[in-house]
Amino acid sequence: MKLTSAAFVHYGGIPRRYTCDGDDVSPPLSWAEVPAGTRSLALIADDPDAPDPAAPQRTWVHWVVVDLPPESHGLPEGGRLPAGAREGLNDWKRTGYGGPCPPIGRHRYIFKLYALDTTLPGLKQPTKAELEHAMRGHVLVHTELIGMYERQHTRSGED
Repeated sequence: MKLTSAAFVHYGGIPRRYTCDGDDVSPPLSWAEVPAGTRSLALIADDPDAPDPAAPQRTWVHWVVVDLPPESHGLPEGGRLPAGAREGLNDWKRTGYGGPCPPIGRHRYIFKLYALDTTLPGLKQPTKAELEHAMRGHVLVHTELIGMYERQHTRSGED
């Protein structure tokens, strides 16, 4: 299975538009080669470098999506979901996409797509941990797309 974006390449820079410094909309994502037997897809986007890549303390969850239909081929910019798909809770305790907003350093943002042999209708607004627990034993294959982002801090006379 392959996961790509028209907005950035694997390990490339995520454009400002898709971050807290821009419009904070989700980037367009496309996938291909979904395996036979897939009943649903799940997506997790997170940052394992929080708060500082030199001394990471936690993984910050930016987006959780469950029950994407296997016949779908991606998500458009802004993340409009196909029928049946639902968003879970990110680490801002809200549904939907929250873009990169690192306090310091250049962070990795990992978009992970999972092909599952089941659907997960019991998960209404799952956290990443709840989704990972529910997926256990049901992942046929997964793939990743990694984007990078570092905020450009400028001095304006105010600290």
